[in-house]
Amino acid sequence: MPRFFCDQPLAIGQVISLPDAVARHVQVLRLAPGDTLTLFNGEGGEYAATLLTLDKRGATAEIQAFSPREAELSSTITLAQALPEGAKMDWIIEKAVELGVTGVQPLAAQRCVVRLAADRAQKKLQHWQGVAVAAAEQSGRNRVSRIADIADFRSWIAQPGADRRILLSPRAEISLTNWARAQPPQPLTLIVGPEGGLSKQEEDDALKHGALALSMGSRILRTETAGMAALAALNALWGEM
Repeated sequence: MPRFFCDQPLAIGQVISLPDAVARHVQVLRLAPGDTLTLFNGEGGEYAATLLTLDKRGATAEIQAFSPREAELSSTITLAQALPEGAKMDWIIEKAVELGVTGVQPLAAQRCVVRLAADRAQKKLQHWQGVAVAAAEQSGRNRVSRIADIADFRSWIAQPGADRRILLSPRAEISLTNWARAQPPQPLTLIVGPEGGLSKQEEDDALKHGALALSMGSRILRTETAGMAALAALNALWGEM
């Protein structure tokens, strides 16, 4: 059944106008009045609805039932990702959302090739949030991962965090899998550097501020691979797969 995110209050018996983006998607899928669809607003659970009208002006649907179904991890995981080059961030966000992250924190590190001006950064954030929404729709999640504002790495790492911070580093002596096998599921923030890795000063800052350095094994993984491999490993080791 097609699934769509609707950023508005939803309730059984309500007839709603679908957001413009959703109405366009409904048209692309060639749905017709009477077809069923699933709606969610990120506040928990999902709603079964029937498409009532569809034309060039938009679409309406009537909400029929509610299901409390969720597809979230037992503990929150945030991906703190240093900005990669090109369109890699789109791929990283899409796959991270599919693997269950609660949020993504883009970071500007010393070796990042990409440098975004304020206006361009805002457009990128809006685009990345759209990628997160689409990934939630596709993967069956009823919560939308939040894409935080881009932060300077050294400023961000100096701020206290509620979750345990894991620094993925090829220089670490303990592997993520060995550590996770001995740990219960818990809120985490995974820190991944850019293509050239984090600088020694940045890694030292992370350790000074309480991050735990863990490795992903003997092979050096690309920036777009490391976070996904770590998320998949944690999902498997903590019984999420």
